[in-house]
Amino acid sequence: MLEGCLSTMDFRRSGNYKPSIWEDGYVQSRPNLYAEEKYCERAEKLKEEVRKMLEKTMTNSLEQLELIDILQRLGIYYHFEEEIDRVLKQIYVNYNKGDHHNEDYLYATALKFRLLRQQGYHVPQEIFCSFMNEEGKFKTALVEDTEGLLSLYEASYLSMEGENIMEKAQDFATRYLIESLAKKMDQNLGEQVRHALEMPVHWRMERLEARSFIEVYHKKENMNPLLLELAKLDYNMVQATYLEELKQMSRWDKNIKLVKKVSFVRDRLVEGFFWAVGFTPNPQFGYCRKFSTKLSVLLTTIDDIFDVYGTLDELELFTDIVDRWDINAIEQLPEYMKITFLALFNSMNELAYDILKEQGFSIISHIRKQWANLCKAYLLEVKWYQRRHTPSLNEFLGNAYITSTGPVLIMHAYLCITKPIKEEELDCLLHCPTIIYSPSLILRFLNDLETSPDETKKGDHLKSIQCYMHDSKSSEENARNYIKKLIDETWKKMNKDILKDRSFSKDFRRTSMNLARISQCIYQYGDGFGIPDRETKDRILSLFFEPIPLS
Repeated sequence: MLEGCLSTMDFRRSGNYKPSIWEDGYVQSRPNLYAEEKYCERAEKLKEEVRKMLEKTMTNSLEQLELIDILQRLGIYYHFEEEIDRVLKQIYVNYNKGDHHNEDYLYATALKFRLLRQQGYHVPQEIFCSFMNEEGKFKTALVEDTEGLLSLYEASYLSMEGENIMEKAQDFATRYLIESLAKKMDQNLGEQVRHALEMPVHWRMERLEARSFIEVYHKKENMNPLLLELAKLDYNMVQATYLEELKQMSRWDKNIKLVKKVSFVRDRLVEGFFWAVGFTPNPQFGYCRKFSTKLSVLLTTIDDIFDVYGTLDELELFTDIVDRWDINAIEQLPEYMKITFLALFNSMNELAYDILKEQGFSIISHIRKQWANLCKAYLLEVKWYQRRHTPSLNEFLGNAYITSTGPVLIMHAYLCITKPIKEEELDCLLHCPTIIYSPSLILRFLNDLETSPDETKKGDHLKSIQCYMHDSKSSEENARNYIKKLIDETWKKMNKDILKDRSFSKDFRRTSMNLARISQCIYQYGDGFGIPDRETKDRILSLFFEPIPLS
């Protein structure tokens, strides 16, 4: 957030945001080839063959693990979740019974560790002790095993707080993988190493990773043509689903005319849909994706109102009306706030109506609290800015995890994908447990790291980086390194508290962690949301508009 606001109505700031690069006409004109029935029929036949493959590997745990890893990275695992759950459960049971087959093989051991932890099973870090010497360091003989090092590197990102063996594993694997790039190796393996060092698979956005891995898998010597065909076909069919949803959302955006009426805000409908796909990628969650896209438009509008345009008096009045959820009070608002509040009010009531109709559960009070909390948090940042107050980092984060918009996004995702909604779960979410707090914190940190330089030039200083610099009297470089360290620590906390959690559904837990993953994606090369005509543009083209050639 830019944290700026005027105190008079004589002059309004401008964010000087670039216009959208995606016209509705372009979106509506894109052909949707892979929605035809013949592709569904072929995909069903291929899925049956894959199920047979999963059954055939039942006697070999390494073959099972490799197949599961391939299915996950190709993005087709969701068709086989029951089979994968059953296989991994049996591998874990066998492990606890003392079946440590292949545990003298680094690649296999690390793969088992990663996949089981991903599934929420606790495999102790001591599984890697056999690869360490008496001094507690990883054996130097391992440095020639690039495939094993890569597997160890990826496994190390499933570590939890306080696991010193896993910290050593990550340092060791990273160091020697970097060195391996200077040596002669298989070109395909080299590409995988570079890709991993840029960002581990555990942190990556699922659908982008699927497209990338399809290309990698195509070049593998032991590639299975059946898996490759299904992966390509499924990617294109899911892309067709996304494209139809995007067309619907583009029409919705055009019809409500919010961005046209509130012309100073960022027009980022397609980028908002990109967020939604990263958040809930599986095809069955179309309702959630579309609603998350509406949320993105509303959140961006309200964020920009608090950032650059609203006066303090207007913002206090807007916050009060949101807090009271009082449609009768909107006549007190200026025109640009009237249409914003009405769009918010109507969209949230539509969601509440759908859930009441389907589940007989009223969620209006929970929605009101989330939006009121957000506006109050935005307002506090405006007041800090006006008073030239620099909070401590802890004080800042206690408010900024809310203004990251993570709690609103995650709470509404819960409402969209959970059946049945449970009162006790909603009450728990309102108290911001780890499942909300940690992904929101990562979103905040990444946003601060990548938007801070541009916003500092505009005179806006309330970022975690500046707060830490003020606290510690340290340089910006040290502050940025400290924030990166906090991101690593927060991922470790999520690995412990979200992956192992059983109080919420697996789909919701995965969605929560996906918020951190899409954040890593959006801010990987800068502000991919605010400045979308760079890497984000290419990613959007590959996800929504450009199918993979099947031949």
